[in-house]
Amino acid sequence: MQKADQQFIETLTFETRGRGFTDISRRVGERLSAQGAGDGLATLFIRHTSASLTIQENADPDVRTDLLAAFDRLAPESAPYVHTIEGPDDMPAHIKTALTDTSLSIPVSRGRLMLGTWQGVYLFEHRARPHRREIVLHFLGSSTQ
Repeated sequence: MQKADQQFIETLTFETRGRGFTDISRRVGERLSAQGAGDGLATLFIRHTSASLTIQENADPDVRTDLLAAFDRLAPESAPYVHTIEGPDDMPAHIKTALTDTSLSIPVSRGRLMLGTWQGVYLFEHRARPHRREIVLHFLGSSTQ
């Protein structure tokens, strides 16, 4: 039996391997389960300006490869940027973040993210080297506890 009106917020830390996608779906789902989330809404917010969040296909990795290439064409490191103090990959990373999302809202049913069959939640690292990234998870809804 579900109880109404549960809310929790926590910060999850992820280590990236550099430019690319890190599937965070499982870890977010584990945290929802551990907190006894029932039905409601999960909001994810990344606390950075050179990485972002996205929901993308989780079946064919070629999709993510093509997305990386497309974003590199949209914001190449070789462009004549004014902001260069943090390295040649920083300004392109800010542009890529501006074109994607820093927060996502995902419905939750019975403690599970209501993602489609081929969807995964990804931390999209735009910088070349590894980083530690913080994502805030906020849940508002019912509780199973």
